[in-house]
Amino acid sequence: MKLDGKVVVITGAAGGIGAALARRFAAEKTAALVLADLDGAAASELAASLPGEAIGVEADVTHEEQVAELVEETLERYDHIDLFCANAGITTGAGLEASADTWARTWGVNVLSHVYSARAVLPSMLERGSGYLLHTCSAAGLLTAVGDAPYAVTKHAAVSFAEWLSITYGNQGVKVSALCPQGVDTPMLRDGLAEGHIGAKVTAAGGAVLSAESVAESVVAGLDTEKFLILPHPEVAKYYLHRATDTDRWLAGMRNLRDNLA
Repeated sequence: MKLDGKVVVITGAAGGIGAALARRFAAEKTAALVLADLDGAAASELAASLPGEAIGVEADVTHEEQVAELVEETLERYDHIDLFCANAGITTGAGLEASADTWARTWGVNVLSHVYSARAVLPSMLERGSGYLLHTCSAAGLLTAVGDAPYAVTKHAAVSFAEWLSITYGNQGVKVSALCPQGVDTPMLRDGLAEGHIGAKVTAAGGAVLSAESVAESVVAGLDTEKFLILPHPEVAKYYLHRATDTDRWLAGMRNLRDNLA
């Protein structure tokens, strides 16, 4: 997957990993970037700062009609979408006390938004016989998120959905990648560390905290080789293997890590 000359949509694009992807993709001379975010003004400001064709739009990815409209308007403007990056995501920092509303909101952003975008964009990709879906899933989707039950559960579901898409449509020209970074220097992690949240401490202790720009570099490399799992932190593959081959030992290690950092 070469980005040169491609039409790309990114959700959650106004900051963090989404903004880094936009800047990095623009450097690859994409034909057009459509940057969607709840903060439409920030998305438009970012688009205006980029070289080449880029537009910013306001969209709430938890509303299927807004995601469908985003895809429809992009297709009307550019005829096709080569790469759709379902990047929006939220954390909660909550455990069993998380309210039903918190669970619903996290499920909507971290999982259903991926369903909505796939449902909207796949028909045109299948008709063309080509297309690419990049889903930001987090290392939590392969491992866990200590101290954040809704995040852990929904990110696992996001990885599972990406796997299902790859199995179902991979032989019809649609490629799928799951981006699973661990600690990334974004407001999501910085705010958690500032508040002393145990989950943020575990994330920071689990490996290097990478810049969003470094994650974007890994994405470009991962798309180029069309890898399903894009792991900016290589150590995540080792942790994932340990979890699969000796789950009880892995769980014990995670309990000890949590207790030591609590």
